[in-house]
Amino acid sequence: MKEPNSRILTTHTGSLPRPQSLLEIINARAEGKDYNSDELASLIRASVNHVVEKQASNGIDIVSDGEFSKPSFATYVSDRIGGFNGSTSEPRIFADQLEFSEWSQSLIRKDTKLTPLTRPTCNAPLTWKDSSAVLKDISNLKGSLENVNVDSAFISSASLGIISEIMPNEYYENEMSYLYALSDIMKEEYRAIIDAGLTLQIDSPDAAMGRHSQFWNKSTKEFRTALAQRIEALNHALEGLPKEQTRFHLCWGNYEGPHNYDIPLEDIIDLVLKVDVGAYSLEASNPRHAHEWSVWEQVDLPEGKTIIPGVIDSTSNFIEHPKVVCERILKYANIVGRNRIIAGTDCGFGTSAGASKVHPSIMWAKFRSMVDGARLATESLW
Repeated sequence: MKEPNSRILTTHTGSLPRPQSLLEIINARAEGKDYNSDELASLIRASVNHVVEKQASNGIDIVSDGEFSKPSFATYVSDRIGGFNGSTSEPRIFADQLEFSEWSQSLIRKDTKLTPLTRPTCNAPLTWKDSSAVLKDISNLKGSLENVNVDSAFISSASLGIISEIMPNEYYENEMSYLYALSDIMKEEYRAIIDAGLTLQIDSPDAAMGRHSQFWNKSTKEFRTALAQRIEALNHALEGLPKEQTRFHLCWGNYEGPHNYDIPLEDIIDLVLKVDVGAYSLEASNPRHAHEWSVWEQVDLPEGKTIIPGVIDSTSNFIEHPKVVCERILKYANIVGRNRIIAGTDCGFGTSAGASKVHPSIMWAKFRSMVDGARLATESLW
């Protein structure tokens, strides 16, 4: 059994801004342009080495590969899994964008991440077409760990629910059949990460954001029913995996916006805690969700589980003061216990390959502030 921490550890949610040289070739591949695959592989490997060293030198304890091999945190699966040959131009709806349409239109003009684009759809049986891709990710990350001193490392993998939301089903009999087909295929990627001795993070914005996006015009009851189905299928994929090597990230959408239709954490926490993992990562510092530390006063965190609240925001160029970070950590630690909390970020800083909302130099400064805040919290708690 792993010994309890003697300090507050720090981590983040996985995605980091890609260097420009890598960004150019990733975009060329995504656009179907000619590119040198050997050059791309070499560049990804070198970039992962650099970003892991950078995380370690800035004091991050639990590091990732930055998701540098992926065009985005979820759509990467269409490059690895066959069956996504259909397409839809139907835009994803967000309730706050509907209400504040003038704001959302200005946002679309400035940010291609939220521009309605053609999305793949599932129109054939799901099969692996590149099962080696995750092995390359594993090799790149493990190789980069040889020259750094960190607590551990993780690789992010898309949840079944976010895949089904972004890339809808046009082939399977119903949504549950689609989810279980995704479960049977994605569990191989999940298992590969675990077997390599790394931590698996399931990226599941659909678990919260789905309420004001895919289910924006449905009832909370209907959303909860769908979420319960997704969790059931996800637990099928996670069956047999060691909980201490798994964590689950949910968020309400990694964008700076009104978020006035975000479902409260208290309305979904019972379902979230049914996900069969060892840790739960969630937004906890932005203006819409900073108050939800109090939810944990009413909810029992299951024995052996950990929470990873975001103590720095991922959409703002404000650098949080270490004392603010410390206060946020202490609110959680005083409820769930000092050995059951890891300091994290609200979401990723590079969820898609493109310009980051937070300038990379500021992101690293925010990371250092998180580390300093965790040090202050440690001094208070031990």
